[in-house]
This record gives sequence, C-alpha cells and structure tokens, in this order.
Amino acid sequence: MKQILSDQERCRLDERVAETERRTGTQIVLSVIQRSDSYAELPWKAFALGASGAGLILLLLYWRLYDWYPDVSARIMVSGMLSCGALLALLSVMLPRFAKCFLSDYRAEAEVRQYAKSLFLDRELFATRKRRGILLLLSLFERRVVILPDRGVDDRFGEADVQNMIAAMTPFLKRKQIGQAFDAGLDCLTRILTTASPEACNDELPNEIIEEKGI
Repeated sequence: MKQILSDQERCRLDERVAETERRTGTQIVLSVIQRSDSYAELPWKAFALGASGAGLILLLLYWRLYDWYPDVSARIMVSGMLSCGALLALLSVMLPRFAKCFLSDYRAEAEVRQYAKSLFLDRELFATRKRRGILLLLSLFERRVVILPDRGVDDRFGEADVQNMIAAMTPFLKRKQIGQAFDAGLDCLTRILTTASPEACNDELPNEIIEEKGI
C-alpha cells in the first residue's frame, strides 16, 4: 500500500503525540485508513440508476419519435438500458469520488465507527494503566473522523468534546491534509485534557501512526 503520510510528517506527528501525552497524562494512537468497508452494493446502486434513467429516456424518445421510427425493437431499448447501467457501475468501481455519491451518511458513519472499534480491540489499545488510551482515526474514502477514548478519560472528555474535535479535524480531512487534521485533533486534546500538574505516565502504546488499506 502506498504510504499516506510522508516520513517527515510521521516524525513530526510522533513528536507531537509524545508531547501531548506528557501534558495530558493519556496514551494517544493516530490511525489513517483508505476505506472502512468494500461497500459491494455501490456498483449495483449505480447500475440501477443508470438502467432506470436510460429506460425512462428511451421510453420518452420512443413515444415522441414513434411515427418516424416505428420499427425500433425492444432489444435495442433493453441493450441501451443495460449498457448505460453497466457504464455507471464501472465508473463507481474506477472512480471513488463517483462511488461516494451512492453512499449514505448513516452507512458511512456506522462502518467507520465499527472499523475504529475493531482496530481499538485488535491493537489492544485498552491495555494501558488506568485505561487512558485515545484513538484518533481518519477514514479517507468516507471522509469521516472517529475519536474513541477509553473509560479512564470519560470524566474529563465528554461527548461534546469529541464532537468539537471532529468538527476541527474534518475540514482538513476533506482537503486531504492528513497531517493538519491530526494537528487540529492534538491541539483540541491539549486544550481539553491538560491539567495544572498532569500525572506522569510511561509510554505504554507506540506513537507510530497506524496506516491501513482497510477493507
């Protein structure tokens, strides 16, 4: 898989993560993935739209031009419908931005959150002293941000704080500025969780950014 972040950006973010952990007494893991699900239904949705749209257009043309072309066969009309549907299905496979037009916000949000929870468990991000791990995950295809704090920071990091972080990171993600998106998230964490005398803690989770192709 092609590396999403440059080596320079990774080194800089590793240092920022370490500094934020020292100031907040938490353990932070950054992750960026290509997509959270294969969304096998998207080409079929594109096909259905292309076929039904072409069918409607051909029907109107046949009705309007019947007097001039009375011998147009049903085979030609069906072929036109299937060809248009196949073309849109192919475009949805080859062009991710086009495919995203057929993806609902609810489905995207659910799949990215499910992927984040699976990653949290698979990488054992819960295995920290006093359960103070926090996962910041970006999913590129869906353009979604998920913040998963462990139970040890629930009293200091509420749902409103999570939504504020997502709002700060999302504009950078949409412009594919991954490093800046993580910077915005770490800035928010620093403002929210920094205390006058943060509790010292060991570096229990690796600072290396997780990059995955996804599903």
